[in-house]
Amino acid sequence: MTTLIAGIALWWAAHLFKRLAPATRAKLGEPGKGIFAVLIVISVVLMVLGYRAADGPVYWGRDPMWVGINNLLMLLAFYFYAASGAKGAKIWLGTKVRHPQLTGFSIWAVAHLLVNGDLPSFVLFGGLLSWAIVEVLLINTQDGPWERPPRAPFKKEVVAIVITLVIYAIVMGIHYALGVTPWG
Repeated sequence: MTTLIAGIALWWAAHLFKRLAPATRAKLGEPGKGIFAVLIVISVVLMVLGYRAADGPVYWGRDPMWVGINNLLMLLAFYFYAASGAKGAKIWLGTKVRHPQLTGFSIWAVAHLLVNGDLPSFVLFGGLLSWAIVEVLLINTQDGPWERPPRAPFKKEVVAIVITLVIYAIVMGIHYALGVTPWG
């Protein structure tokens, strides 16, 4: 469990550094991006290794109903990510939600908590959900009011939906390859 917690702590630190120490981050300049990218990759490796090795009590299992809800939420989470990826004019969702990527990330965490009712999952997904909420609060506090971006042409909406479905299928395949059956 220590490795898992270390990974989550490093994830928090690497992501929040820019918000909590902007002057220090600015001094690092362009090379700082590489440093923080490496730290984030290390945090993910620690979380994966720590999660796979962690053990703890199980409070609920993979109920078929929750698996179905998880899968629908994951589709929604990927669509939120697609909304965050559009530059300039945004697809419909990007004009309604200020932080589509962090919202999608939060949906991902909640969806995984629904089907993983064990202590290591609470630590991993709960820790990452908490980070996303703190990040949204910090951004909102520091950046002030949100100005809604302009709406993109409908063609971009269709492209975002297609990309969402393709990424969803790829992630399902990766889960199967890792021995996790996302469809229950």
